Order: sequence, then structure tokens, then C-alpha cells
Amino acid sequence: MPTTLHLPLASPAPGTERHLTLHRFGKAGARPKAYFQAALHADELPGVLVLQHLIAALATAEREGRVTGEILIVPAANPIGLSQTVHGQLLGRYGLDASGNFNRGFPDLSDKLVEALRNRLGRDAAANAALVRTTLLGLLAEKKALGEAQQLRLTLMRLAIDADIALDLHCDDEAQMHIYAGPKLWPEISDLAALLGAAAVLLEEDSGGEPFDEALARPWWRLIDANQGAVLSAASMITGTLELRGRADIDDAQAQKDAQALLKFLIRRGVVAGDAGALPPLACAGTALDAVDFVKAPHAGLLVQKRSLGERVRTGDVVAEIFDPIAAPGTARTQLLARTDGVVFARSVPCLVRAGDRVMKIAGKEKLEQTDATLLGD
Repeated sequence: MPTTLHLPLASPAPGTERHLTLHRFGKAGARPKAYFQAALHADELPGVLVLQHLIAALATAEREGRVTGEILIVPAANPIGLSQTVHGQLLGRYGLDASGNFNRGFPDLSDKLVEALRNRLGRDAAANAALVRTTLLGLLAEKKALGEAQQLRLTLMRLAIDADIALDLHCDDEAQMHIYAGPKLWPEISDLAALLGAAAVLLEEDSGGEPFDEALARPWWRLIDANQGAVLSAASMITGTLELRGRADIDDAQAQKDAQALLKFLIRRGVVAGDAGALPPLACAGTALDAVDFVKAPHAGLLVQKRSLGERVRTGDVVAEIFDPIAAPGTARTQLLARTDGVVFARSVPCLVRAGDRVMKIAGKEKLEQTDATLLGD
């Protein structure tokens, strides 16, 4: 069975306290180290069920002596958001205390890491990677948190910053399985995409806002760019955001399949001993995040979707319509058109939308003009 730890967070008010629950498999400090978390956006819950099944599978592997590395699992990474039920609805994406999006604002250690390791990296890849991890842990130790949300971010970063693998489990409104990752990690993570059956892998080095996975990996990417002569691999920190379909896709059978896919990935990476079996065919290639058509509502109204998940569309196709429910009878609907040839991999649940709301995501191949401050949106 795993070692279970409860990590307290700063008290948000007198008489209250929350904590993170962490499960550890294998020996602390063993390599490779893998880290998983779910529900950082606390209202995105499919990953919580996936990790429950993964924990059960890892408990079996540990009893059999097959956990060769260290594995940390935080099944509910945001106890703050999990407590934010307003009028019966869980609101876990943003802090109600004005602390912002829970998956933004993680500390960027890139500049400090590059400066700290200037002219210190050599030709030994393993020694370089160990030095990077030690330095990153030291830089994070210097950080101080004011408030519960900041401490949550720092605690999660400190758990994952020295990992070989760190995967953050999320979901969309309605979606196919897809992955966000850095371009330096493709095609390194193509096996992960194949195992999970990803319909899209979106690659971007700086999507904006400093989400968790990029905050972990970007220091490595910047260090590689600044030290072209050193032996250092981006694959020393494999990170990604796994979008486990839609909010309603909480199903034991599917979660079991996803957990087995993650277990096979750990086997392929040497964290767990065993036979991962043959790799399934890859369903997609990695494509640039700024090649995604984020279809937006031009005005408020009721959204009517016209394309299904997984459907391929061409530039100019009608993909959705919006109508004003109180407009005069016979008023024409507004048609929303695709800006690219590609596959519909995510969409909003039909609802009343506001001007500027993203209502569909289409994965294309050609880069598009993007108008949002961050490619991931708010």
C-alpha cells in the first residue's frame, strides 16, 4: 500500500484549514520519478476517477515488487476549489477570493535557472539533469507564499519540480481525449498519445498565463536554448495536460482503460516493471496550438451546435449557430464558420453564450491569427 501524507495549507480564515492528500508508491528518491494530479480545476473530475483506478493498479504492482521508481499521486489537487459550491453548483476553475484561475500563475523559474547554471553544464547528461533538479528545488525553496491559493501552487510545484514525468489531468466541456504539451516533447510523448487514444495533441511552448505543466517544463526548455553545447534533454521533464474528454465522462469502464494506459506508460518509462504490450496505432500527429480554430460567439444568444465531436470539417463549413431568443420572429440565426480544415475535438455544451465565448475547438494544421491574450483562454 502507498504511504499517504496530508499536507496542510495556509488557513484562509480563523478556525478553518484545508490540506492536500498525497499518495507515494516506491521508495522516496528512487528514479525515475513520476507525478500525477487531478482536479486542479476542481470542477473537472474525470481524472479523479482515473487516478483512483491507477492507485489500485499501483498498489498491486507494489505488492508484487514491481514499482522500481517513485510515484506521487495527488488525486484531488485543489481542496480550495472543491469547497466552492455556490447555489448547488461546484465552481472550481477560479478562486472566489479573487486569486484567479487555479491553473495559472505558477512561478516561472526559467531566468533564474539559466543564470544559476551559466557555464556549469557539461557532457554528462545524467549529471546535468541531476544538477538542474537540485537547482530547481533550491529556487522553489526560496519562494514564499502569501495566502492559501499561492501556497497551493507552491506546494504542487515542489512535489513535481524534480520529477521525470509530471502529468496534470483535466477535462473540457464536451471533448475527445486530447493533450497539451510543449513542442520539444514531440514526438517523445507520441506513445502516451497512442496509449490514451488522443484525438489531438496541441503543442505550444508558451500558451500564456503560466499553467502548471509549462511552469515545470519551461525552465528546461529555456536552459536547453541557452546551452546549446551541453548534453541536456527536454525529455528529462516530460509534462503535459491530459484532457480526459468532457465533464460528464465519469465512467468506471473508461477510467479503468485510461488508468491502464497510464500504467503502461509508466512501464515503458521504467517507473514500473512489467510488459506494456504492443503500442496501439497513433490517432493523430502533434500540431501547433495556434493552429486550433477557437470558434467564438460574436454576440450573446442561444448556442446550437451543428457538428459532432470527431467530425472533420473544412474551411467555411457552418459549425454552430446562435440566435437571440427574444428577437422578432423570423430573425435569422448567426452562422459560425470554420476557419480551418480539421477535426472538432472539443465544444461547449449548448447554452446561452456571451460575445467572445469559445464554443468549439477545431484542430487544424495551419497556424491561424489568434486574438486572445492566452491561447488556453481564461
